[in-house]
Amino acid sequence: MNILFVIENYLPHIGGVEVVFKNLAEGLVKRGHTATIITHRLKGTATEETINGVKVKRISCLGSRYLFTFLSIPAAISAARKADLVHTTTFNGFFPAWLAAKLSGKPLVATIHEVWIGKWREYADFGWLSATLHDLVERLIYLLPAVDKYVAVSNSTRKQLLQIGKKENRIITVYNGVDYNYFNPKKYDGSKIRKKYALQKSYVMLVYGRPGPSKGIEYAITAMKEIGQKLPAAKMLLMLSRDKQYAGKYKQLLQLISKLGLNGKIIDVEPVPHSELPNYIKAADCVIVPSISEGFGYVAAEAAAMGKPIVASNTTSLPEVVSGKHILVQPKSSREIADAVTSIHSGKYHKTPLKRFTIEENVRSYLSLYGTLVKGASKRTLLSIGRKV
Repeated sequence: MNILFVIENYLPHIGGVEVVFKNLAEGLVKRGHTATIITHRLKGTATEETINGVKVKRISCLGSRYLFTFLSIPAAISAARKADLVHTTTFNGFFPAWLAAKLSGKPLVATIHEVWIGKWREYADFGWLSATLHDLVERLIYLLPAVDKYVAVSNSTRKQLLQIGKKENRIITVYNGVDYNYFNPKKYDGSKIRKKYALQKSYVMLVYGRPGPSKGIEYAITAMKEIGQKLPAAKMLLMLSRDKQYAGKYKQLLQLISKLGLNGKIIDVEPVPHSELPNYIKAADCVIVPSISEGFGYVAAEAAAMGKPIVASNTTSLPEVVSGKHILVQPKSSREIADAVTSIHSGKYHKTPLKRFTIEENVRSYLSLYGTLVKGASKRTLLSIGRKV
């Protein structure tokens, strides 16, 4: 099969969504299929290249990913004619993918990570006008007809889609895949990280990822005040994305650290290449996932794979994903985070078998879906030709 992906971000941009589509596209290629990515062009990247067998075409968008919605339309339509199926996700790739699929008569699959309708002010660092506009755009996206299948990355997201009126037979759940060969604790040594930051005698917590408002990082930072009182040797490694879209929130978090007098307790770590991340997880005594909302929760899955105790919010998808040594806490509760870290330090936590979300199962599920939709589209085409004859 020839699958066309229309998504606003792809490599070298790295985030949870990009990891999902990287693993899927490369998994398809390994199985003999063709995968083409149409995405927006980042400064310094090639207009076209092939990455691990995946054909990548980047659209220049004058430095604005929002323009990708319109400037990618010609390329998406052209590529869709040669594809068997079009696959997209929210937000800026959705409309060009929908239009390309509709004009070419190809099936359309949309992977949905979270539904934020009515929650943009809470989950995004936007003012009233920007939040209102994004909310409106999201509502319009779900009004577009002819989406053959919505893929929810968790049952939590599936429930959100049902709540906004999507039909049950149009939704399936396919969990994101984790590379367990990569996130293998036996391959890494955290001692160099602990030595680098003089943490040999410290109890180390790690918080990492995007500092978007939905991630609840401020609640982990505030919890450090109480944790430090109970565990004087405790230190927190804070590794947050420095992408310009999070610059405002990142600055606010640094100001909060200073305001609470935690500069000596919280170490602001420069983001590292993905290849180095497992060393930091290995170096930690526990990982905190203080999110207010998660579609899947890669941090929780990765920490569990590395065998680390986890403190995670009891919200949205996280109870589905967390496993191993863990304690779930109420979202937005710094006090419960502090209590949970103290309990884990004392060896008190819940312990469940490791939940595995493999890339192989993820790719297999998508291939099964693709095959069903492409076969159905072929039958409809034959029937249409038969009626004309």
